[in-house]
Amino acid sequence: MSDLIPVVYYGGLVVLYFFWIYGIVSFGLDLKNKVVPGIKRYRRGRKRLDEKQTEEDERATKERQLY
Repeated sequence: MSDLIPVVYYGGLVVLYFFWIYGIVSFGLDLKNKVVPGIKRYRRGRKRLDEKQTEEDERATKERQLY
């Protein structure tokens, strides 16, 4: 009986740490594959909007200067 206790204890630790490490790795992969590309896409979109706004402002300024 006393030989079974350490086996169960260490077996339980292995199972718990397996799922803990699996969760950490899963979180890291989600960050790499979903969050980071989403942030990059958001920044590209904001940059495009800023460029469009700048172009429109310049065009409006030129039109005002012409009249």
